[in-house]
Amino acid sequence: MSGQNQNCAKIDEVIEQFAFSGQLMTKQPYGNGHINDTFLLVYKMPDDSQKQYILQRMNHTIFRQPQELMENVVNVTEYLRKIILSQNGDPERETLNVVKTREGGSFYKDSNDNYWRVFLFIEHTVCLEMVESEKDFYDSAVAFGNFQRMLADYPASTLHETIPNFHNTPSRFRDLQKAIENDIMGRASLAKAEIDFALAREAETSALTDLLKSGELPLRVTHNDTKLNNILFDEDTKEALCIIDLDTVMPGLSHYDFGDSIRFGASTGAEDEKDLSKVEVDLSLFEAFTKGFLEGCQGSLTEKEIEMLPMGAKLMTYECGIRFLADYLEGDVYFKVHRDRHNLDRARTQFKLVADMEAKWDKLTAIVEKYKHSC
Repeated sequence: MSGQNQNCAKIDEVIEQFAFSGQLMTKQPYGNGHINDTFLLVYKMPDDSQKQYILQRMNHTIFRQPQELMENVVNVTEYLRKIILSQNGDPERETLNVVKTREGGSFYKDSNDNYWRVFLFIEHTVCLEMVESEKDFYDSAVAFGNFQRMLADYPASTLHETIPNFHNTPSRFRDLQKAIENDIMGRASLAKAEIDFALAREAETSALTDLLKSGELPLRVTHNDTKLNNILFDEDTKEALCIIDLDTVMPGLSHYDFGDSIRFGASTGAEDEKDLSKVEVDLSLFEAFTKGFLEGCQGSLTEKEIEMLPMGAKLMTYECGIRFLADYLEGDVYFKVHRDRHNLDRARTQFKLVADMEAKWDKLTAIVEKYKHSC
């Protein structure tokens, strides 16, 4: 029996362990995520209405401490719930809500040693996979900035690192150095230009972490995966409602969330675009996101944090590039590939974005300066 079928076979066992009300009507696979197995459960309530839930099997190969992950998720969402209530918002729609097990736990470990959790399904919402307009990107920026604002006073140091050194750029650089030195696949000669590009920027890898160590940048609660499809938008109003996929919520820097959004959303080309002439930073999109992010933060960032936002964009793009490059050198063991030299192509697009940011550096910093007082 395949792993997916085994997981499906355990659903009935798992469902019995959670505190659902009503009668189960349907259960079916849901979404297109690549990390966790996700199912939609529909229950009929006593008044004939329906209530829906999201059931997920957590991928404990990637997230090796699911107990710590769920402790983060519960603590952050309960904190957000209090903030949302204090603002007369709707915590059933504006944050994730964890459904507890019958014994009061936040997850269940099944007889195959898989870990499961349940969230309330937020109805009448949509996800966007791609930036379709400046407004989409601006709205996403306000949402992620608002996430930063609401969690500005949360004690970030109490959170667990669900993936250690996830955005530790110096650590990622050392991983690349080892991959180059070992060259286990004999590919280094095919990536000489990319290796030279990456190594030439070693001095900048600690630009943010040094400021954190010195206390010039504050430790924050960060989402760490700020792609557009991790926001739920209201189906009717198109308003950004809720930040989802909190598995990578960890202690970090605000620049991680800002920078990863720019890397993903402000590029004019696909992440694996072969024609590098199509890849650059769209200044209009950079401006739309900067404006929205700072408006969403509403003064919760320090002046130094705002000043360093362009460096966040550059370093998160560079870091992603060296991760793709290291994986290419090590035989494509982490990122899924669909063609020859796929990870090398991905590294090249990230490095092209980095080079374009460097060429437009004065314009990027001017945009940040323009909006730093709008927050």
